[in-house]
Amino acid sequence: MDTNFTNELPTKTKIKETYETYVPYLTAIMQNIETKLQQNIRLSSQPTYKARVKSFDSYYKKILHVKPHEAAKSDELVSLTDMIGIRVICAFLEDLSVVLGELRPLFKIKEIEKKGASQNFREFGYESIHVLVAIPDDCIPRSESFSGLTLPADTVCEIQIRTILQDAWAEVEHELIYKSEFSPFDLPLRRKLASMNASLSLADIIFQEIRDYQKKLQGEMEERRRSFYEKADELDSLKPETLSSGAAKIERVSPYVKGTIDDMLLEAIHAHNTGDLEKAVRIYTQIIESKPKPDKTVLAVIHKHRGMAFFAQSEYEKSLADFKASEEVDKTNFRAIYYEGIVYSILKKNSEAIACYTRSLELNEYQSHAFYRRALAYYDIHDYGRAMQDITAAQKLGLNSDACRALHDKLVAQFDMNV
Repeated sequence: MDTNFTNELPTKTKIKETYETYVPYLTAIMQNIETKLQQNIRLSSQPTYKARVKSFDSYYKKILHVKPHEAAKSDELVSLTDMIGIRVICAFLEDLSVVLGELRPLFKIKEIEKKGASQNFREFGYESIHVLVAIPDDCIPRSESFSGLTLPADTVCEIQIRTILQDAWAEVEHELIYKSEFSPFDLPLRRKLASMNASLSLADIIFQEIRDYQKKLQGEMEERRRSFYEKADELDSLKPETLSSGAAKIERVSPYVKGTIDDMLLEAIHAHNTGDLEKAVRIYTQIIESKPKPDKTVLAVIHKHRGMAFFAQSEYEKSLADFKASEEVDKTNFRAIYYEGIVYSILKKNSEAIACYTRSLELNEYQSHAFYRRALAYYDIHDYGRAMQDITAAQKLGLNSDACRALHDKLVAQFDMNV
């Protein structure tokens, strides 16, 4: 027997003893890094985490494959790039780049690999971003129980960034492929796996497209709501006889091609925000007349939007009718009731406005603007006590606008208070 060859073989028992001595130490480091990630990564939909220290069997198998000579010659721990592994599992594709960007200031990055980025549609390897980071000093445990243990200089933690579907595929792939051997007769199975992988990848893309659509729609709705409040604020100080019952005609941009309700709504809100109010009203009306089913709350939303478009055209009676219709369809629609109150306030019908604000607040008591507008209505009818209660509630909920402070100062003057 060649004794030199025998001496170059790694000794499993020695390697196991060394590795298992380090496992608690590596586990503590892993937990510290995971905590660091949880405290610093911020997404709209927070990720979940999976963390593990490599089992000895997996460690030893890989050592024999990649570092057998080093393991045979050393009595110290031989490091692998994936001894410590943490997965950051995100809801959407867009989150992957966000997490990667947030890792950069937290760690010294050694390597970034995008798994599966180069594969074609016939292949079935999983997709994932693998980031190797140096172990931060603030993640090294200082417990006396670990005294004498030092990590090799090249020790890293592997952080994998995946979507939920990418992680699900990787788990299944690991069982079906990594732990087994494929023969040349496995071509039909390979095709099935490739098909499944493509389906999951497509699902991720569709989820992201829906997410993008929602963001666009939400942005349009926020802009529409902002402009609605701005007009309400401008009109608050006007007298009823100065309010026009009509509005200037706005030239139509182009004929509308009817699509899905979601597409129609987005198109209508965009037209609303860009000032094409006639087009917005026309599309809202098309949706209402189509009698969308089965969810009647769709009608409540569309009536509310059309009411805001009529309001922007100074068509206050039509606006009020739509807000009432929205409330009729959805009795819990506190915002439509609040908008009713705004219209009544503009028309200087303070009693009706107060009743609407009150009903809205009974459904949702955390509306600072509803308290503020009810305070204005109370002020107009000289009920300064209730007005002060409401303006105080609005400020307590965080409303601190110039108009809010101005009303508070007026009320203070009425009570001859010194604040």
